[in-house]
Amino acid sequence: METHIRSILKAISWRAGGTAVTFIVAWILTGNIDIAAKIGALDTALKIGAFYIHERLWNHLDFGKEKPPEYQI
Repeated sequence: METHIRSILKAISWRAGGTAVTFIVAWILTGNIDIAAKIGALDTALKIGAFYIHERLWNHLDFGKEKPPEYQI
């Protein structure tokens, strides 16, 4: 099971690359760096939240998890 802080840090590190891509695409499409920066920032905030919720929901599923041993020597 992951901690909340680990899920948050994973989301932030993943979004760093995604933000750069979104910013570049928005800049190319709009030709306006200010609008591209605003789109990138909003996209990042929304997707970090969505990823965090997604991670926490998956932590409640047993699918694909190995069960820990009942005892340990």
